[in-house]
Amino acid sequence: MSKSYKYSVLLPTYNESENLPLVVSMIVKAFESIEADFEIIVVDDGSPDGTQEVCKELIKIYGAERLLLKPREKKLGLGTAYIHGLKFASGNFVFIMDADLSHHPKYIPEMIERQKTKDFDVVTGTRYSPKIPTCGVAGWPFERKLISTTANYIATTLLNPKVSDLTGSYRLYKKEVLENIVQKVISKGYVFQMEIIARARKEGYTISEVGIEFVDRLFGESCFNTSEITGFLAGLVKLFFEL
Repeated sequence: MSKSYKYSVLLPTYNESENLPLVVSMIVKAFESIEADFEIIVVDDGSPDGTQEVCKELIKIYGAERLLLKPREKKLGLGTAYIHGLKFASGNFVFIMDADLSHHPKYIPEMIERQKTKDFDVVTGTRYSPKIPTCGVAGWPFERKLISTTANYIATTLLNPKVSDLTGSYRLYKKEVLENIVQKVISKGYVFQMEIIARARKEGYTISEVGIEFVDRLFGESCFNTSEITGFLAGLVKLFFEL
């Protein structure tokens, strides 16, 4: 009996009313190009810009079986948004990605194909692999690139997960793997993503990488600020001693 594949895409949003129609359209196109079964789960944290209203209109277009809105009352953090969305996922595989188009849906077919080659537990998009010349970052100023690469280097050195992009957040998981790991995660914010990969490696799950080009958001403002840097460093140190 052949294995069935259904993919649940978790899209945490906050003030993404302009980006959401575009990213949903591109995700749908990516899955339809390979005739894969899928659903998109939007987890909105009480966006004041009308993101939820936009999503409701999109549901009328794509159907409630393809696009689901599972909102929360307020902004509660990226990690808990994934945990919340996972409760409603009916697929046996889960994509996590940003809704601001920095993670281009065109990589979805390649990530699926990579997972199938050796039945990997996790496939992660990488911006920084020296073995993949096509990966990278576009649209960031030098300062932002420096901060990102430095943060990734520090995190990789301390946690040693044997992946080239520990701070990235464009990934494909087997659902049971992600469910198992998130139960043990202690981190919040951006460190949440790093801990998942570090724990996956520690527990012996198989991980592969696909090169991506990360593009700065098309609409809206980034949540990146100095407080995020401080939180990242504090969370990383805590995680180093926990794992």
